[in-house]
Amino acid sequence: MSELLLHNAAFLTLNERQPHAEALLIRAGRVAAVGSLADVQAQAAPGSERRDLGGSVVTPGLNDAHIHVWKVGQLRTTSLDLRGLTDLPELYRRVAERAAALSPGDWLVGRGWNEALLGGEGPTRRGLDEVSPQNPVLLTRTCAHIHAVNSPALEAARITSGTPAPGGGEIQFAAGLLYETAFGLVTRAMPTPDAAQYERWISAGLTYLASLGLTSVTDPAVDPPLYAAYRALDARGELPIRVNLLYMRRPDGGADTYPLPEMYVSDRLRCDSVKFFTDGGLSGATAALAVPYRNTPEPTRGMLRFEDADLYALAEEAHVANWRIGAHAIGDRALDQLLKVYERLERTHPGGKRHRIEHFGLPDAEHLRRAADLGIHAVPQAIFLHELRGNFARYLPPDYWARTYPLRSMLDAGLNVALSSDGPVVREVRPLVGLQAAVQEPMVPGQQLTALEALRAYTLGGARAQGDHDNLGTLESGKWADLSVLSADPLTHARPGEIEVRASYVAGVETESKIGVSAS
Repeated sequence: MSELLLHNAAFLTLNERQPHAEALLIRAGRVAAVGSLADVQAQAAPGSERRDLGGSVVTPGLNDAHIHVWKVGQLRTTSLDLRGLTDLPELYRRVAERAAALSPGDWLVGRGWNEALLGGEGPTRRGLDEVSPQNPVLLTRTCAHIHAVNSPALEAARITSGTPAPGGGEIQFAAGLLYETAFGLVTRAMPTPDAAQYERWISAGLTYLASLGLTSVTDPAVDPPLYAAYRALDARGELPIRVNLLYMRRPDGGADTYPLPEMYVSDRLRCDSVKFFTDGGLSGATAALAVPYRNTPEPTRGMLRFEDADLYALAEEAHVANWRIGAHAIGDRALDQLLKVYERLERTHPGGKRHRIEHFGLPDAEHLRRAADLGIHAVPQAIFLHELRGNFARYLPPDYWARTYPLRSMLDAGLNVALSSDGPVVREVRPLVGLQAAVQEPMVPGQQLTALEALRAYTLGGARAQGDHDNLGTLESGKWADLSVLSADPLTHARPGEIEVRASYVAGVETESKIGVSAS
C-alpha cells in the first residue's frame, strides 16, 4: 500500500503532547507522522497519495466498548425488532404478521419490548398464544434478562407448572415469563444455528457498525460457536473493523461451564478476556439491589447469578491463566460481590491483567474507591440515560438516582471509563449520540462529562479497557491509522449526536460500509 497523506482537516489527536494537527501521514496501515501540513509533507515520500478532507474534523477511530455485535446483526436480518414500540396491540400485530409468514412449528424470535413504554405491561403467554397458536414464540425484553414465551414454546422446552427454576433464575409459568438463567431452558429446545448463520449475523452487525464511524468494538458475550465464527471470518479477511471478544465461561441461561479457550490476537480480532454475569438488568428490575425495587408486581431486590465461592473459583482460574475478566455487575449487591472477588484475586495472585466491570450501574463512593484501588476499567452506558431513564425512575428508590451511572464520579475516582451502547439493549447505538448523552443527560445534575472526556471514553478508554492502547485510541506515530471523519467538531457542537459521519478508516483504508446511519 502506498503512503496516504490526509489534509485540510482539524485532527483531534487526543494525544496530550500534541492535541491538534493539520495533517496526517499513513504508511503501512499506521500513522507515520501527524502535525502541521509542512512537517507532515516533509516526511512523505515523493508520489504519496494526497487526500483533501474538505474541512472535516478527524478523531481517533470511535470505539464501542460493549456491544453485542451478532445480536445487532440478528435484528437486521432474521429477528423481529420490537424496540421503541409504545403500543402493546401493535406488538401483538407484528408477532401475528411474522407468525403468518412462518411454517407451523417454526420458532418466532424477537427482542426489544419494554413494559415502561407499553403502558406498564409487556407481552404475556395468553396474548402470544392468541396471535401465534402454531409457532413457539420467544420475545426477549430490551434488557435481555427477561423473556416472554407462549404455550408452544413452553411445551417444546418441556416446562410445566412444576418445573423448578435453575439457580439464579425464575419461572412465572402462568404469565409465560422467564427470568435470567431460566432462559436456558428454552434455548436448549430451539434449533442450533449453524456456522454460516452465525457468520451472517456477525457480518451484518459489523457492516452496520462500520457505517456509524466505529472502527473497533467489543462483543461482550461470545460462546464457542460464535468464537469459531469470528475466527473463520478473520482467517478469510472479512472483518471490516477490529473486534475484541469477551468469552463466556458459563452460557447465558445455562449451568455448564465452558473451558478456557485458546487466546487469540490478530490485527483485527482479539480474545484474551472472559465474561461473567453476576446479576440482572436495571431497566427490568432484576439487577441485585440491597433494598427492594419500587413499582414491581411482586417485591424484589433482583437476582445474583452466582454463589460467592463459585464465582471466585471461575474467576481465579481465568486470572491465574492471565485472562482479563469482564464481569457484568449493575446493582450494589452485585458490585459488592464482584469487588470482593477482584480484591481476593489481587491479594492471593497479585499482578496480571487489570479487570473490567461491565455496566457499573449503581456504585457508591466506596465501590468507586475500591475499584480505583484495583485499577478496574469501568464500562458504563451513557445512552441508557437517554433511552431507559423512565425505567430507572420507575423502579429505583429516589435515593439511588444520584448513583445511577455516575460518570463524573467514576472519572473523579480515577477510573478508566470506556463508554459503550450495549446494543441492541437500546435502539440507539450511534456513538455520537452516546457522547451527547454523557455530556447533556446525566441522571442527576453534576454527573455529566465534558465533551473531551466523553470523546476520550469513546476512543482511548475502550482501547485501554481491552489492553490495546499501544495501538489504538489516539492519533500518534506508530499507532494504527484508525480514524473517524466527522462533519463538525464534537467538542464544540451543541448537538453532537446530529453530526454526520463522513468516513472512517481502518489501518489507513476507508471502510466501504455506507448503509445509512438511522438507529438500530
